[in-house]
Amino acid sequence: MWPFFREIVLVDFEFEALQGERPNPVCLVAWELRSGRKFRIWKDQFGPAPPYATGPDVLFAAYYASAELGCYRALGWRPPERILDLFIEFRNRTNGLGTPAGAGLLGALTYFGLDSIGASEKKELQKCIGAGTWHGHFTNQEILDYCEQDVAAVQRLLLVMAPLIDMPRALLRGRYMMAAAAMEHNGVPIDTVTLELLQQNWTAIQDQLIAEIDTDYHVFEGCTFKHNRFDQFLAEHRIPWPRHESGSLDLGDGTFRQMAKAHPQISPLRELRSALSELRLNDLSVGKDGRNRVILSAFRSRSGRNQPSNSKFIFGPSVWLRGLIQPPPGHGVVYVDWSQQEFGIAAALSGDTAMQEAYRSGDPYLTFAKQAKAVPAVATKNSHRAERELFKQCVLGVQYGMEDKSLAARIGQPTIVARELLRAHRETYRRFWAWSDAALDHAMLNGSLHTVFGWYVHVGESANPRSLRNFPMQANGAEMLRLACCLAVERGVEICAPVHDAVLISAPEERLEIDIRTTRDAMAEASRTVLNGFELSTDVKITRWPDRYMDERGTVMWERVMKLIGERSHRERLIA
Repeated sequence: MWPFFREIVLVDFEFEALQGERPNPVCLVAWELRSGRKFRIWKDQFGPAPPYATGPDVLFAAYYASAELGCYRALGWRPPERILDLFIEFRNRTNGLGTPAGAGLLGALTYFGLDSIGASEKKELQKCIGAGTWHGHFTNQEILDYCEQDVAAVQRLLLVMAPLIDMPRALLRGRYMMAAAAMEHNGVPIDTVTLELLQQNWTAIQDQLIAEIDTDYHVFEGCTFKHNRFDQFLAEHRIPWPRHESGSLDLGDGTFRQMAKAHPQISPLRELRSALSELRLNDLSVGKDGRNRVILSAFRSRSGRNQPSNSKFIFGPSVWLRGLIQPPPGHGVVYVDWSQQEFGIAAALSGDTAMQEAYRSGDPYLTFAKQAKAVPAVATKNSHRAERELFKQCVLGVQYGMEDKSLAARIGQPTIVARELLRAHRETYRRFWAWSDAALDHAMLNGSLHTVFGWYVHVGESANPRSLRNFPMQANGAEMLRLACCLAVERGVEICAPVHDAVLISAPEERLEIDIRTTRDAMAEASRTVLNGFELSTDVKITRWPDRYMDERGTVMWERVMKLIGERSHRERLIA
């Protein structure tokens, strides 16, 4: 098996994992497959380096390796150079297909018909160790034995999966788990004082918040959102709204999000509904050091993107809550994102030169309008703002797989207008559409699609043609982000979190500009690597202490909440 590796080491840690905190390793078991050597290390025996060999000719193998690599970080060990994660490779083999027992180690063993004795008995022990309540309930020997059962299970799995693994690209995927462990170790800096204020006051100010925002809508009765009143509001303001087949309004958050973009007056109502239904401030995973840490759940989505818990991750709930992000004294945080990443990926991979020209212009939406002869060649963002917005929504709608009716609802225009926009897109970017059609045909005929680095989606019974069309952009975007994170972390940048097509970094003030440049260079290099030389540009948003990070979409809601908390605190001081 893979003779180019001198040694193959299977590794598993048991560790305490309190919410928001870094892992606290309890024990380690490792097997070296070539020699048959075995290592069982209790927490008081950890040294300055792993007890087994390391280096470029040693393969480190694990199931969900970011957990083990997080323990490496906690122990101050240098990360392994060659990483194979069997969780990722199992996900890659089954992505889009059913896995009856899930994607965990037990699920993989079951899928391949392997003995799962031991792995299935471990849940209660893992729970106790993770919560730090194992003391007095389990002996050192019992914990080491359970840990070794996992290593034995990983060995059984490796022997079956090895012939199926695309080794060069599997190592690239494993490399990302090292970067993921670094980001989970760092976490996002949080203003814990304001978080505590929110936690103390949130229930008390909800009624006031509803009353203040509902003044413009009159759709609430107490704390209840009344569908019939909202239907009346839409009719009075002539806002077309998507409906279910039954005729009832589609009130899903995704629909609200799309409609708020087309009709900004809806945005405060959407933020309020989202906050009332989803916001559980005590779920936000913040450690004693004020850092928001979560398991990034790498490769969990079909596109291969991270899928962290929405309730625990600061970028999961409503955007206004991101105002809690604040760099520590003497530091800054920087949000670095690719400009129109999906549009650029589509332009590059399809080889559509008109689309590439639009991307390189710096304003693909206005350039699209010019290419379609909808605005003069001398048009600017200010002179033709309305037209640009329509063409922008068309571009975004195409990326979401929208058809004329859904696009019409998004832009608040008759269906014929949406149909003409989509026709203009097809005529302007013919090569892109030929490539997109070919990708869909390939998926349906061959049963799969894959990225430039071999991340697959398999076409199961529930395959969605729109999702398959979008897969090359989404999944290659995920490849790009993973590679950029690897490069930046390896070059010494402190990445706090990856966010879809962006990263949030932190650095001391004196190093901020250097780390921004390093991050942007890494993102540019990653785009060139994935897109065969085509480079995507990046945008930067810098927040220096004592300022707080703020997403402009949530500014109004943040200010309202802070005002209400301030008024309540003032009243309490007067009473006291």
